Amino acid sequence: MDSDGQYEQQVVWAVLGTEIGPLLLAATHEGLVNVVFHATDPVRDKALGRLASRLGSEPVEAPDSPLLAEAIRQVRAYFAGERRDFELPLDWSLISGFNRQVLRELAVGVPYGAVVGYGDLAGRVGQPGAAQAVGTAMGSNPLPVVVPCHRVVESDGGIGGFGGGLETKRKLLALEGVLPEPLF
Repeated sequence: MDSDGQYEQQVVWAVLGTEIGPLLLAATHEGLVNVVFHATDPVRDKALGRLASRLGSEPVEAPDSPLLAEAIRQVRAYFAGERRDFELPLDWSLISGFNRQVLRELAVGVPYGAVVGYGDLAGRVGQPGAAQAVGTAMGSNPLPVVVPCHRVVESDGGIGGFGGGLETKRKLLALEGVLPEPLF
């Protein structure tokens, strides 16, 4: 408890090396709450500051925490080509409203090796014509890779945008067999 008698939200984090660079994984007692691409020291520090501000608790580095162990295991298995689906508790507290609705649909409705158009995903949540809003939801995804925003593409066959960078999106889609492996 803190000095006001409130229970503080424990936030633990670790940085995991992957084929797309370092990923910061953060979790609470509710589940995985944040995945951050390109988690170099400056990116990591900025992300941890945002988490502290949003969740009201200073994140603690704890790579051996039971709160992170399964997420680390599953992310490693995904990049090793041994896992296609994540089966993790997720803490959705960093996102709400339409964005949360879209990301939840994406998490359950677009399987490994498949892609969906922004407009198609908008239609799935009952908002046909909200493709641009879906793009905004993808950009605010606090759980990329696990909630697979890399699987959302343009309806004309274009790859679309990606918060982790287009090269990262290409690598994730290649890992899942949607795109050919990059030549170099």
